[in-house]
Amino acid sequence: MGVTTIGKAARRAGVHVETIRFYERRGLIAQPPARAVGFRHYAEETIARIRFIKSIKQLGFRLSEISTLLGYLDNDDVDCAAAEHLAENKIMEIDEKILALKTMKTALLAFSDQCAAQKPDGMCIVNELYQAGPSEEALSS
Repeated sequence: MGVTTIGKAARRAGVHVETIRFYERRGLIAQPPARAVGFRHYAEETIARIRFIKSIKQLGFRLSEISTLLGYLDNDDVDCAAAEHLAENKIMEIDEKILALKTMKTALLAFSDQCAAQKPDGMCIVNELYQAGPSEEALSS
């Protein structure tokens, strides 16, 4: 298709115009030169790059990590071992998040059980926790 305006490029890449501008500011994509009529035209390669950024971002990679991967592509020197290392680090981060979420779920289930088992005096666990204030553990974190 050749070149296209930022609005069309955004639609074709499945992102917002502001996302493209943000990627330009971060140096992830090059800003095309302005034309005489004032519109910048984005090449197919740029749209493909935006799609790559979007897809790799959905895997949980941060923009700094994406920049590293793009650097490999830009230099025609894709370092598979380094890319594998980034992926393994991302897997470890996800495992840590899963563990934290499971811990939160366990705590919420206990909280919910305590709410369900309302005291004979009508006092809810929420009231008790409020009156007790923050725990020493919560204050130290």
